[in-house]
Amino acid sequence: QVQLVESGGGLVQAGGSLRLSCAASGRTFSGYDMGWFQQAPGKEREFVAGVAWSGAFTYYADSVEGRFTISRDNAKNTVYLQMNSLKPEDTAVYYCAAKIGLHTTAQSMGVPAAYAYWGQGTQVTVSL
Repeated sequence: QVQLVESGGGLVQAGGSLRLSCAASGRTFSGYDMGWFQQAPGKEREFVAGVAWSGAFTYYADSVEGRFTISRDNAKNTVYLQMNSLKPEDTAVYYCAAKIGLHTTAQSMGVPAAYAYWGQGTQVTVSL
């Protein structure tokens, strides 16, 4: 089992920044690919960013490329999502997720069903 706890969400004006954190406990964190997903009211959960178990590869949705940066610190069992130049359409609940780091591909990173473990989510609200 892997337990994930997100933090860092909040209310920010458009153009501002937030950094989300996801602390993991349980099994060996370094063996898991990590992803961030967003879910807005009435919409399906969507991939935002992912980082491979080694930290060597990162993946982003087109909508956040160049604005968001995902990183991980395996010594601290934590993954981060730095969000800059935030837009109102970034408003959503953001979830951290983990999947075993095998056969990691860009496609597999983007599929919610590929992830076995999920956090409880943290709300991000971007105002005009």
